Amino acid sequence: MKIVMFYHSLLSDWNHGNAHFLRGIVQELKQRNHEVVVFEPVNGWSLQNLIKDYGPDKPDELVQYYPGIQTNFYQPDSLDLDVVLADADLVLVHEWNDHDLVKRIGQHRFGKNYKLLFHDTHHRAVTEKASMAQYDLQHYDGALAFGEVIRNIYLKEKWTKKAWTWHEAADDSVFYPHAKTEVEGDLVWIGNWGDEERTVELHEFLIKPVKELGLKAKIYGVRYPAHALQSLADAGIEYGGWLPNYLAPEVFSRFKVTVHVPRRPYVEALPGIPTIRPFEALSCGIPLISAPWEDAENLFTPGQDFLVAHNGEEMKRHLLTVLNDPQKSDELIQNGLQVIRQRHTCRHRVNELEQICVALGIENVKIFRNEEINHE
Repeated sequence: MKIVMFYHSLLSDWNHGNAHFLRGIVQELKQRNHEVVVFEPVNGWSLQNLIKDYGPDKPDELVQYYPGIQTNFYQPDSLDLDVVLADADLVLVHEWNDHDLVKRIGQHRFGKNYKLLFHDTHHRAVTEKASMAQYDLQHYDGALAFGEVIRNIYLKEKWTKKAWTWHEAADDSVFYPHAKTEVEGDLVWIGNWGDEERTVELHEFLIKPVKELGLKAKIYGVRYPAHALQSLADAGIEYGGWLPNYLAPEVFSRFKVTVHVPRRPYVEALPGIPTIRPFEALSCGIPLISAPWEDAENLFTPGQDFLVAHNGEEMKRHLLTVLNDPQKSDELIQNGLQVIRQRHTCRHRVNELEQICVALGIENVKIFRNEEINHE
């Protein structure tokens, strides 16, 4: 197939968690001999912040981890859809695109042979419903939603006629266990502070337990306001700033445990959606302890693949268990790796995408040409 993708950024993961999944999907599709063309806006917010903070050469490092990866920049007012969508079989448009572009591509799709899907990987369908409702999807063939609750919203609100659940997953060609050659500390957390959606939770499940247990910890991420940085300093936590997503596996290998602190919208309104972070940690073979979230779609087995702390005191107990019980730590590592490898890699998601293409009516000879079919 020729697959054309419109996403916010393939090159930058600065405050852009979807980059991990996008890169893994692109590389897996290419390995199956699909022709993949990615477009991103020339002045994309994530890439501009990355270049501003770390210089124009930083994106070049990405190629070391994703050989052959490339993107195409476009100016919205000069984008010629007749040219860029010529001979396309499947077009994916991410929800982090301008309303006008989404509408233009839909209008272009009318009367054409390619299939067109909208891809939603965020909580805005709940938290910014009015804005999401303004996307004109009438000529789209359906939507890909990264959780069942989001899929149901698209159908209930009649934003699209069809919708499929397409969870994120780990790109295990990059996210895999690295040899533990050195130990830098006890706990590492990789995540952005953001818009105060989990400030209370970060204090209860991360900052306070680290301080009270006297752990050696390090935190990476962006958009940390002054009060957040002061809280880290008061707890004796080292702040590492932005960490390129593809370096996370190497960092995980230097610590003994990590935690997951989901943002409040995912806990309160989006059960079943863990975001990319647990996939990353489990795929890298580091024990994971999570603040509460409801695994409504049975992606994992809480208590077996990772531990769940329902409050700060329980987080402290779980941390002590993992740090002081090598057998329990290894058990969590092996269970986490197993569930990722059996169910939650980008290979699995491309298998699912190919079956969606079958349901859309794309010819099998295009979908499976020149590849060995391995439905795991």
